[in-house]
This record gives sequence, structure tokens and C-alpha cells, in this order.
Amino acid sequence: MPRSKFVENILKRVNAEEGDLIEIKVDGEKIKGILMPHHEFSDENIIIVKLSNGYNIGVEVKKNIKINVLEKKKEKTVKKRKIPFDPDKPTVSIIGTGGTIACYVDYRTGAVHPATSAEDLAFSVPEIFDICNVKAKVAFQMLSENLKVQHWQTLAREITKAFNNERVSGVVVPHGTDTMSYTSAALSFMLKNLSGPVVLVGAQRSSDRPSSDAAQNLLAAVTLAAKSDLGEVVVVMHGETSDTFTCIHRGTRVRKMHTSRRDAFKTINEKPLGKIEDGKIELTGEYRKRIAGKVIVDDKMDEDVALVYFYPGMKEDELPDKKGLVIMGTGLGHISIDLVKRVKELIDNGSVVVMTSQCIFGRVNMRVYSNGRELLKAGVISGEDMLPEVAYVKLMWALAHAKDRDDVARIMHTDIAGEISGRSISTTFL
Repeated sequence: MPRSKFVENILKRVNAEEGDLIEIKVDGEKIKGILMPHHEFSDENIIIVKLSNGYNIGVEVKKNIKINVLEKKKEKTVKKRKIPFDPDKPTVSIIGTGGTIACYVDYRTGAVHPATSAEDLAFSVPEIFDICNVKAKVAFQMLSENLKVQHWQTLAREITKAFNNERVSGVVVPHGTDTMSYTSAALSFMLKNLSGPVVLVGAQRSSDRPSSDAAQNLLAAVTLAAKSDLGEVVVVMHGETSDTFTCIHRGTRVRKMHTSRRDAFKTINEKPLGKIEDGKIELTGEYRKRIAGKVIVDDKMDEDVALVYFYPGMKEDELPDKKGLVIMGTGLGHISIDLVKRVKELIDNGSVVVMTSQCIFGRVNMRVYSNGRELLKAGVISGEDMLPEVAYVKLMWALAHAKDRDDVARIMHTDIAGEISGRSISTTFL
């Protein structure tokens, strides 16, 4: 919770700001330290102070408290740092979007701040300059759950410019982890004829924590962008809970499967494309190689699409009247029989309905049970073994490119960016 107005007024009265050295007198005690940012889990009447020994303490603000500012915080002199250039090294473009990975620590206050400039972003892990030259920019600075279709489109255009105008070997996109798989899927459909890898990378833990995965993930992503012959969109994240290696996941096959573990990202329904360990790239899966020539961006999207999770007892009006609808059904791709009429009504009125599974692993097969056969008869399109969020993004792309409903079905059943496999491999479920 935020500080109370009572506390804010006391701090304002003595002109105390975060980063100032202050002295607090309360109940006969004197406490001296740096005023810290208020923590969201702290009580509204608590102020946090960093002591000279480095520990933080919370002090309850009472009516008899006295606060004096001993020394105002020193404003940092911002020096423009020059990004080094070595003509013998490949050049990588880093395009920031926000997220935990694009943050740095102010060690005076302990606060974590977003990198708001190209220099901040590039110098957040300066070891990358040992690997390659860097062209850095911040496209936008947002929490990933706030990203919309237009942000994916902006990113696709910026990536295309980097390849075509700046002649880079690859592009790295630091990104918030929560919706990274949506962005990686969107870029996979929007970008054609890639002349190098597009590597999305994130961090589960911020750089102020000893267990942060930010530096290792970014170094691995830059290594892949600079030195591999990949020609597709991938996600690079920790491969296990310690710091041994990072995994390379195809952009249309990856999903965040844990809220906080560093190895939260998994490849679904196939194996990872490879891994990066001790600076060495090992590509073991089949992948698209970089292609000479100009990268093409095809970012037309129809946003009138919804992704709906079926549950027992769902009502008909909870299936929205949209141009496109992706349903996360149970098991092999089912919903209750009393909703089939509503689905048929939507399709008869022009909607395109695609069925995926809540099971995540495995493949939709609506021919096994009667409910599924009824859905097929109504005109529901099978999502095959696509992830629900990938099917959602792909349906937006398909609706913007198709001539009619049959053409949408053809596109949805066509493997465009590795999102559909010809057969399911049971060994991927481990």
C-alpha cells in the first residue's frame, strides 16, 4: 500500500526525498540513514531507511517523530557513454520494450529503475561488447501485459528496419515474460525472409536479486543473435534452475509454465531448438536458416478475435459474437453439448471458431467423441497441436489475409512458422 497522507505531509514539511540522508528522532532513539522508496508491502505509516551497515529498517511514523535532512541526495551527472565499435565483430540490434530484464539497480537506494535510453540498455550488461557491436534503442517501456496488437506491429517494423537498414546479424528484444509468447508468435507470423535470428529474452528475477537471471539470459541471447545461422523468431531463457545453460525455444512453441522459476519457459509439443552453454551454441532441432536479401514485414491483423476458456456450466452468452473465436476446450477439444447450438449460430452469422485444448500438451481431435463430431459438423476448425495463444494470434493474422472462411481454414491448417507439426511426439511430454 502507498504511504499515508500523514507520512507524506511530514516528509514534505522537512523537504525529505528518497535518497536523502536523514536523521529520525522518535521515542528517545536516533536513527540515521538514507530514505528509501516505500515498499508496496509496507504499512502506510512506515518509512524505510537504509543504515550505514547496508541493512534496511522500517520506522513507524508517530506524532512525536522528528525528521531532519542531513544531506540532500546528489543528483547524478548523466554522462553520455559511447557504445564501443569493433569492425571485426558482428553487430546486433537490441530493441527494448520493457520488462524485468531491462532494469538496473540504483545501489544508493536499492531501487530498481527501467532502462529508458539506448545507453542504459546496452550498458546494463557490458559484457555483451566482448561478443559483438551493439545498436540499441528503446521502442517502448511497458509492462508486457499492457502490450497490444499495435505494439507487436511497431516491433515488427523496427526489427525489419534493423535488418534492412542497419545490416545487423541479429536482433535481440528484451521483453517482459508474462506475454512474451504472444509477442514471439505475432512476430513469427509477421516477419518473412529473415536474414538473421530474432531473439526475445526476459528475466524472471530483477537485477537487484542475487538469483537474477537477467545477465545470463541477455548474454546468451546476444551470443545467438551474433553468431548463429538461425533465420526465425525464438525465445531464449534459463534451461534449468541453476545457471548451467539457457534454452532456445521456437517462437510459436514456447509457453511460460511457472510464475517465478527461472526455468519457467518450456517448448510445447516438440523439443527446444537447442541450448547455449558457456558461450557455445548447440542447435539440435530442425530450424529455418537465415536467408540473404531483404526482410519483409507483413503485419496486417484483424483484432476482432477473442480467446475463451471453457468451463463446466458456461452460459451461451459467454461465447462472444466476434469475427474470430478461439476456444480452449477440454481434452481432445470439447465443450458442453448445450453450447453447440450457440457455436453453430456464431458460425452461421459469419464467425470463425477454432478449437484448442486446455491440456496444452497433445493434439485436438474432435472425431473421437460425439460432442466433438457435432462441433466439426457445425464448422469448428481444429487447432491441431497449436498452443491456444498461438492460435489466437494466428487467427488475427489469418482473418486479415484470407478471402473467405474457407481461406481462413486453409491458413489455420497451414504450418507457417513451425506452429503445427504433422504428428505429435509423446517424448516431448517429460
